[in-house]
Amino acid sequence: MGNRMEWNKLLSTLRFGQEHLRDRGQHARTEFQRDYDRLVFSSPFRRLQNKTQVFPLPGSVFVHNRLTHSLEVACVGRSLANNAAVALSEKYKDEPWISKLHSLDDIVATACLAHDLGNPPFGHSGERAISTYFSEGNGLKLKPMLNQQQWCDFIHFEGNANALRLLSHQFNGRRPGGFALTYSTLASIIKYPYPSTSATKKPKFGYFESETEAFNKLTQELGIIEIDPELHKFARHPLVFLVEAADDICYQVMDIEDAHRLKLLTQAETQELLLGFFEGETRDKITRGLKYVSDANEQIAYLRSRVIGLLVYECSEAFISHEDEILEGRFMTPLIDLISDVPKQAYARCSKVAVGKIYNSSDVVDIEVAGHQIISVLLDKLLEAVINPQKSYSKLLLDRIPEQYETNHESAYVRILSILDYISGMTDVYALDLYRKIYGMSLPSL
Repeated sequence: MGNRMEWNKLLSTLRFGQEHLRDRGQHARTEFQRDYDRLVFSSPFRRLQNKTQVFPLPGSVFVHNRLTHSLEVACVGRSLANNAAVALSEKYKDEPWISKLHSLDDIVATACLAHDLGNPPFGHSGERAISTYFSEGNGLKLKPMLNQQQWCDFIHFEGNANALRLLSHQFNGRRPGGFALTYSTLASIIKYPYPSTSATKKPKFGYFESETEAFNKLTQELGIIEIDPELHKFARHPLVFLVEAADDICYQVMDIEDAHRLKLLTQAETQELLLGFFEGETRDKITRGLKYVSDANEQIAYLRSRVIGLLVYECSEAFISHEDEILEGRFMTPLIDLISDVPKQAYARCSKVAVGKIYNSSDVVDIEVAGHQIISVLLDKLLEAVINPQKSYSKLLLDRIPEQYETNHESAYVRILSILDYISGMTDVYALDLYRKIYGMSLPSL
């Protein structure tokens, strides 16, 4: 078939770290359903409930956190994958492997659940706090201990790469393969399939140096195409496009709904933004439908559901129409950029409003400022401890870090990574509590 990926290889039930257990017998659940359930019942997934999405964690008004966001992205991802599976099943109806397409929804939904697992506390400001600590802050003194790729891993710290590490790395006391997820599920979360040294246009990448072997195993087993050997860049697994689209749909639309609940946007402003996705008779019909609901929040929820339904349809159509290019590694465009003109303009208006009225609101900025300070201090103290473990204070701090983290490894790179593993796994509340304890502002009951 030439230089083209094949669905038969891309959809693999082989489990990472358990490759020798190919014959697993018969189960009521498929291997991909087991992936989904395994994530839902995991501690890292549970901790997402105490990690900031955009707005501060709830007071009297409940807004999205990382957990609710991930669950919603999984629902939207499942719908996108179902639409794709229907079309692909018709296209490949004579292929002997067609039954594999029935699992697209479970793979995409699981990858959606996992897409934010590697993000540190305090939202995207946590990522920036870590990367700038190394590129501008006290972390600069660690550069001589590291090679080029290791240094790039830290100055471009990326939650997506950290998610792959969290799911695939064998931490102390854990089984080989980390979560031992299927190859297809793991590959479906790698949004940027290249190393940190190839992060040229923007500081995004898919795996740390420590996961190079894992990444190579995934690409080889699944038959993923290398598109730039010089920069070690690979094509995405096709399902990454659906996971990305689900995230793009949810965060944009749900941030608008949250802003309405927090009264950063008026009822009229929010209605106009969401109605803007529609035109003609469809818009008139939706406007008439609003009259049957008097509750302001329910009106916005109805509009939000219609917008999501529209965007799911549009992104599904874009995926299906570009499937050949995707399989040939020639397609790079986010599906959300290919929706039709009216919803595209409405989406752009939502993005503009989000930047102006949401992401720059005082509450959001305050969390970013506080989060940056907290993470910087934790990095300062904990990295000093692993670099100079013989110091008395270092020993106190290291005793506090769970044994699963490799704080006494001979490699400085691995020791630094162990601290990033520890910090990025923290909830906002845990990070704040540790920060207070370090400064003596919070003591156990005496």
